[in-house]
Amino acid sequence: MQLAIVPVIFVILAGAAISFQAPLNAALSRAVHSPLAAAAISFGVGFVLLTFMALVVGEGRGFIAATRQDWRLWLGGFLGAFYVWTIVWTLPRMGVLTAICALALGQMVAAILLDRAGAFGMPVRDISLPRILAAIMVGSGIVLSRF
Repeated sequence: MQLAIVPVIFVILAGAAISFQAPLNAALSRAVHSPLAAAAISFGVGFVLLTFMALVVGEGRGFIAATRQDWRLWLGGFLGAFYVWTIVWTLPRMGVLTAICALALGQMVAAILLDRAGAFGMPVRDISLPRILAAIMVGSGIVLSRF
């Protein structure tokens, strides 16, 4: 199995960013007294930044093309909003480590199933014992993080 190192580094950095984003958004939630408002602000800032970047690099036509796509492809925004609100709401109750472990477990279980189905045009990958054990280990991490 060969992995290109640059994409792996970026995904690791994105994972670290999620770990920083969660308590920052939770702190914003406390400051504005609303998990929903904090999630909306987080999405608003991201929207402005990404829109600006798309326009600067010449990818603004993608916004027009998006209006002609199947509505189900827009559900990613809904799922992202659900994630941000959920983590803002649960982080003070669970702590950063437990919440991020639970997040990783949900991602792994869904990823195993999505890989198996070849969902959304992705290559099909079998459910294997090492993949299942990896998810079990992350689940065990949730239990251990509570002690």
